[in-house]
Amino acid sequence: MVKLRLKRCGRKQRAVYRIVAIDVRSRREGRDLQKVGFYDPIKNQTYLNIPAILYLLEKGAQPTATVHDILKKAEVFK
Repeated sequence: MVKLRLKRCGRKQRAVYRIVAIDVRSRREGRDLQKVGFYDPIKNQTYLNIPAILYLLEKGAQPTATVHDILKKAEVFK
């Protein structure tokens, strides 16, 4: 099963997250299938590759709760 999940990047005390499609059995920093965006909680910036996200959701990918909130805020679920 594939999930849309946050992957931590950046340096200490300055986290930036990538939104990735990843297998459920992989760890947080594991190898991802596809990068579909990023999220910076400090600057509150978000970049989303909407066509890729919609494609993965149609194929059955499940977003985690945090990614679901980010996508809802970006109005992906219209």
